[in-house]
Amino acid sequence: SGEIVGLLGPNGAGKTTTFYMICGLIGATKGKVYLDDIDISTTPLHERAKLGIGYLPQESSIFKDLSVEENLMLAAEIVYEDEKTREDKVDELLSLLNIEPIRHRKGVSLSGGERRRCEIARSLVITPKFLLLDEPFAGVDPIAVSDIQSIVSDLKQLGIGVLITDHNVRETLAICDRAYVLKDGTLLASGTSEEVANNKLVRTYYLGESFKLI
Repeated sequence: SGEIVGLLGPNGAGKTTTFYMICGLIGATKGKVYLDDIDISTTPLHERAKLGIGYLPQESSIFKDLSVEENLMLAAEIVYEDEKTREDKVDELLSLLNIEPIRHRKGVSLSGGERRRCEIARSLVITPKFLLLDEPFAGVDPIAVSDIQSIVSDLKQLGIGVLITDHNVRETLAICDRAYVLKDGTLLASGTSEEVANNKLVRTYYLGESFKLI
């Protein structure tokens, strides 16, 4: 927890499949999934969420006909029975993600960056220990990418562990404490962002020789 870890690799490497196995969307064909030294390999998705695993998919997942506030409240109603607790949690997340000014805007009218902030806020409703972010930079402009980088870094400061995968490799490695690179479902390399970026195998099979972190 309290660490940002990147899961990188070319298309078909197994990144999204790994995410699916961790959060419980599919079962592992080999090996096991552990959370705090507890085997959760056969634990259903909703139970894993209760244990503290949050997941933000690449595809847009907000309800476009609902407002930002309503999207968060819908998630909060599943988690919290008390109305005041739900309202307080939603207000807290609106402030944390800096989306208070757009709380009444419909999902259909949000920009890519605003939509991502709303989705991240909703994934935090369950107060996760770990948050899996699948392509959080996809479909957003450069300013919004920087904004999301700051948000993810803030999650680390809150003690939330973040596992992130994205094809924007430079932007992803910039905020990672360490990273793993997959190729054809196997581990190609791991280490700090600098170690991964300078790894000969990673540069040969994934990044290219001209890749630079900055």
